[in-house]
Amino acid sequence: MTNVSLLGLGLMGSGIARNILKAGFPLTVYNRTKEKAASILEAGAQWAASPAEAAAQADVIISVVSDDEASREVWLSAQGALPALRSNAVAIECGTLSLDWIRQLHAYARDYNVAFIDAPLGGSKPVAEAGTLTLFIGADDAALDIARPVLSAFATNLMHFGPPASGATYKLINNLQGALHLLALGEGIALAERAGLKMQTVAQAVTSGAAASPMVKGKLQNVIDRKHDQVNFALRWMHKDLTYALRAADELGVPMPMVAAAREVYRLAMLQGKGDLDLGAVTELVRG
Repeated sequence: MTNVSLLGLGLMGSGIARNILKAGFPLTVYNRTKEKAASILEAGAQWAASPAEAAAQADVIISVVSDDEASREVWLSAQGALPALRSNAVAIECGTLSLDWIRQLHAYARDYNVAFIDAPLGGSKPVAEAGTLTLFIGADDAALDIARPVLSAFATNLMHFGPPASGATYKLINNLQGALHLLALGEGIALAERAGLKMQTVAQAVTSGAAASPMVKGKLQNVIDRKHDQVNFALRWMHKDLTYALRAADELGVPMPMVAAAREVYRLAMLQGKGDLDLGAVTELVRG
């Protein structure tokens, strides 16, 4: 049986861990705070005191962390996972990270004779808990073939874009589009409120119209109700993703004036203390 290790038990990692266990894979987990792992350990996972310890017996190891710094820490710190992996193991990074770091991580993995996959997540906390995530995958075919049964334990849609770093590239594209959709929704809702329209009729019209993207549908009711405390994706992480997307755009020579403006709106929301709220809180900036 494939031995799986998971690094990171945050909003997404906990749901992923439960579904890996449900699929019958032996699972070892590491998290910076052991308290967050309590329910996963009760469900049958083994605890590792460090990423290196988690990696020692792993055939497939998955990281689900927040940013480049956290990823570098779990893979390459003094107790990092990558040097501790066995030759021909598969290392999978599911965080939404910069292309520069993903390329570096792939190169480090190659130096250690470890296969590398970038597979950032499409979906939010409830989708992770349901085991129905979409994965945006960059990988060589051979590595993906090995990892596919494990990935299929927590994702129902495996979208393979090409070699390593291609999945990370598409994830930034996905998130920059979602960020813009949400800003447009906020401005539309602010105008509808100021005009005195019936807001539930507005909701029906929005969800059945041309602007009804999954982001808009998912956030619409909470935006109308101004409820942003149930965090499925924190606003500050969207600001981080837009920053990484703009770095990629600079590298590739693609002008992104709307994304640049959007990042400043998300930054303003963070400066107003909304960074740890659900990202739908960005719509509050244009409402009285």
